[in-house]
Amino acid sequence: MASQQLQAILDKAVAEGIAPGLTAAVAWPDGTASHLAAGARGLADPTPMDPGALFWIASCTKAITSAAALQLVERGMLDLDEPVGTRLPALASPQVLDGFGADGAPRLRPARQPVTLRTLLTHTSGLAYDFFHGDLARYFAATGESLGGTLTTAPRLVFDPGEDWQYGVGIDAAGWLIEAASGQSLPEYFADHILGPLGMADTGFEPDAARSARLVGMHARGADGALATAGRFPTPPALYGGGGLFSTAGDYLTFLRAVLAADGGGVFGPQALEMLRASETRVGSAGDLTTSAPPLSYDFRPMPGTPKTHTLGFLRNEADLAGGRRAGSLAWGGLANCYYWADPASGVAGVLFAQFLPFADPAMLGVFGAFEQAVYAD
Repeated sequence: MASQQLQAILDKAVAEGIAPGLTAAVAWPDGTASHLAAGARGLADPTPMDPGALFWIASCTKAITSAAALQLVERGMLDLDEPVGTRLPALASPQVLDGFGADGAPRLRPARQPVTLRTLLTHTSGLAYDFFHGDLARYFAATGESLGGTLTTAPRLVFDPGEDWQYGVGIDAAGWLIEAASGQSLPEYFADHILGPLGMADTGFEPDAARSARLVGMHARGADGALATAGRFPTPPALYGGGGLFSTAGDYLTFLRAVLAADGGGVFGPQALEMLRASETRVGSAGDLTTSAPPLSYDFRPMPGTPKTHTLGFLRNEADLAGGRRAGSLAWGGLANCYYWADPASGVAGVLFAQFLPFADPAMLGVFGAFEQAVYAD
């Protein structure tokens, strides 16, 4: 009965034009799972959507990168509080954007504290996205620099590490730390230590020809509310850790089930699981995003009115959601309207993937909310 209700929600969303197609997956407390799909792969591809459809999952990558870093912490190969500049020269002496002069010129000063893995994983390092931080976007406009161009050479922080919460490219830098500590590229490390052991055969960077045949088309919603086909977002290898993965809803559910499992799915030990689940941040408004690039994202205020913190891997709600996930649940999403949650208290996890911009589409968030409510109504 629950699967029928969930399917009806997806079918209704497609019929209303919220997305050309959707896939979803749910892990139930009894160990079973449901896999659903509706609509087509895209406006230009009438192939019926199915559970094997492949999505660019964008920032859903971040939790996997964070989990990989915590594997290395658990093994004594990384330290949460060691200055990352000892391994990553680009982050040894970061500069903080400290406002603008009367002439509009940006002011920079040295950071007062070092960037650490702990601050990278909790988005308290000061590393930001320009499309979610107006002053950083203004800085790049004034200097002609870009996020990708400065990150690996002279990154600009928007505050001193540890002093606030701001979503950004910290997890990309965590990916570089994984490479430095392990001696492997991020794709190699993921394949050997997470994706392979968990059997996530459909998840990886830069899909090969066989997997590309299952790619869902990218779309963008215009000012008139209509969707149109859009180009794919290429991800440079330096930014793989924050948003480079492609996956299916079912594969991503496999990762979430490992995070919920007492044995960590055989890949995460007890310390890594605790760090992924436990509240960590004490500063800023975790999870809240203000757009400076409306074509990419709306403002995002997840779980409004609910206290939220950030773990070393996820956004975490600190109170039950009425009719939904319990306190201590873990969640986030990806730029092309991919969303998920994992609820340790209830043993439930849910994934809902679309493939269109802008992020935080209000109608899509409504579908995700209805989907979650239906899961818990069973």
